Amino acid sequence: MVSKERARRRAEREAERARQEALRAEREARLARRRERVGRVTALLPGRPVKIVSQGGIMARRRRAQNAVAAVLFLIVQVIAWLLWSSWAARFGTLVLSLLFVPLFLTLVFDRRT
Repeated sequence: MVSKERARRRAEREAERARQEALRAEREARLARRRERVGRVTALLPGRPVKIVSQGGIMARRRRAQNAVAAVLFLIVQVIAWLLWSSWAARFGTLVLSLLFVPLFLTLVFDRRT
């Protein structure tokens, strides 16, 4: 009875280990395919390849989130202006005013000096 239970648990562990190994192999294969794609594209580009490293700290994550919020709000304003007004002058005016007010909005709402 005990040996059957032990064998069952061992089989479960081995099945879980095999599942984890399959997931890891798939992840590595996906990464290898991505690296190969990137390599083929960068081989076509002239000059020396430049590695872009994104910052991973809490301030960098916060800045990316704030920039995403600002971009989404900008797009929402543009879509609303596009839907409300049929005049190209009004649409263009909204675009120009939005471009002028985005830095003001960022400074007032996401003051990065504090």
